[in-house]
Amino acid sequence: MHSPRSEHFDILIIGAGLSGVGAGVHLGKHCPGKSYVILENRDAIGGTWDLFRYPGIRSDSDMFTLGYAFKPWTERKAIADGPSIWKYVNDTAREYGVDRHIRFKHKVTRASWDSQSQRWTIEAEHEEAPKRFTADFLLSCAGYYNYDSGYTPEFKGAESFKGRVVHPQHWPKDLDYAGKRVVVIGSGATAVTLVPAMADKARHVTMLQRSPTYMISMPAEDKLANGLRRFLPAQFAYDITRLMRTVLQQLFFHLARTRPAKTRERLLKLVEEQIGAEEVARHFTPRYNPWEQRLCLVPDNDMFLAIKAGKASVVTDTIEAFSEKGLKLASGAVLRADVIVTATGLALQMFGGVEIVVDGAKIESGDLTIYRGAMFTGVPNFFSVFGYTNASWTLKADLISEYACRVINYMDEYGLAQVTPGAPGEEALERSFVDFSSGYFQRVAHLLPKQTDTAPWKLNQNYGHDIMALRFGPVEDGVLRFAKRRDLFPPRAGEGRRALSSPLAVGASHSA
Repeated sequence: MHSPRSEHFDILIIGAGLSGVGAGVHLGKHCPGKSYVILENRDAIGGTWDLFRYPGIRSDSDMFTLGYAFKPWTERKAIADGPSIWKYVNDTAREYGVDRHIRFKHKVTRASWDSQSQRWTIEAEHEEAPKRFTADFLLSCAGYYNYDSGYTPEFKGAESFKGRVVHPQHWPKDLDYAGKRVVVIGSGATAVTLVPAMADKARHVTMLQRSPTYMISMPAEDKLANGLRRFLPAQFAYDITRLMRTVLQQLFFHLARTRPAKTRERLLKLVEEQIGAEEVARHFTPRYNPWEQRLCLVPDNDMFLAIKAGKASVVTDTIEAFSEKGLKLASGAVLRADVIVTATGLALQMFGGVEIVVDGAKIESGDLTIYRGAMFTGVPNFFSVFGYTNASWTLKADLISEYACRVINYMDEYGLAQVTPGAPGEEALERSFVDFSSGYFQRVAHLLPKQTDTAPWKLNQNYGHDIMALRFGPVEDGVLRFAKRRDLFPPRAGEGRRALSSPLAVGASHSA
């Protein structure tokens, strides 16, 4: 059997979702002379917003920060439904010509770096035949979870249930829940979205949770943003709203971390105003502090309204076993159900499950240390997008794509072919990748890269700090190790070279 012929591109992007399309736009703007291709496992643009089709699918962040900085969100609703977000991503891809660079149904399985050629070789499965590509740079925009399967715990007696069991990640088109009793297992963003969305048609919807989650309500429409668009150019109005929303997000997170008791009191009080103190005490008072896990958004109080109307309810208990007609709980109670939705989370994975190899050695993601939230120590010419956990994903995704363009342009300016982040010193204190107690992170903590307590190996959850570091900070910082073509033993970065500090262009002098 003949090996597939390879195609070469300057940059190869994995994934055509929100991050991948954004990366394509940034490359077109800031690296216009570079060739690039986007390999997408599925047959459509959109990533998460094409995959998830469950009732009520929507953003849990406002679209002024979840949207791209370069493309204004002009719909009236700031908390947008899934189809509207899907359209926004697809419109962006067409408007900026990114769609012409996408190869669909290309599942990347392996990416191997060779220091002799200073290139990546990327292998992908395709329905016609295996495909092979080479690239100078690799940018992973594959998200952080397994698209093929969600996470479902092993429930005792699950096979005995006579109704339907569905996972939100693969919602069946033929599911008819009208007039039926629905139990949604979980208390995260997906469950909080599903409950009010299904309540109008279902006989009753019960959200079964092991423990409560912090919830916060906000209007689905932003009256200020809609008003600004009436008097200002769309981009200017969008920039103002985006800045305001970002600052408010960061201030709220800071308040939650510095004054957790006060923040907790205020959050619970707001929910109490909607459904009463008794309900809050029983089902809406978490055991942890705010922002130790992500807050759940309740737009226009939709879930609280469903509860007050008697269309939905919350039960806090654990599952002992499935039965023919529903669920047996540890308390002895029985929940009758015709449909059970397991909104039990995502199966996290790094780099879209792609096997990463450097000079013949397989790289284990759990052994890596992140650099500037964008690269990894010891892995050359590789960037990876991982968004914020305390703010909108795209804020960080945009910055990482900008930073990748800065590094690539810098290397072109000085005839460099390889860049590898150096490792932190032994005195650096190693920390977990994400400072979150959510179960879906804790389950795979050993598989996630590490960070340290010092820059640039610290994963900041601060947009302002990241702007200064990624957009305006020097490319050469004494940590990145650069090599010219076939120069395999370079000096440490910063030796005899002046740091670059302009946002995207490269104009600093350089001595060999």
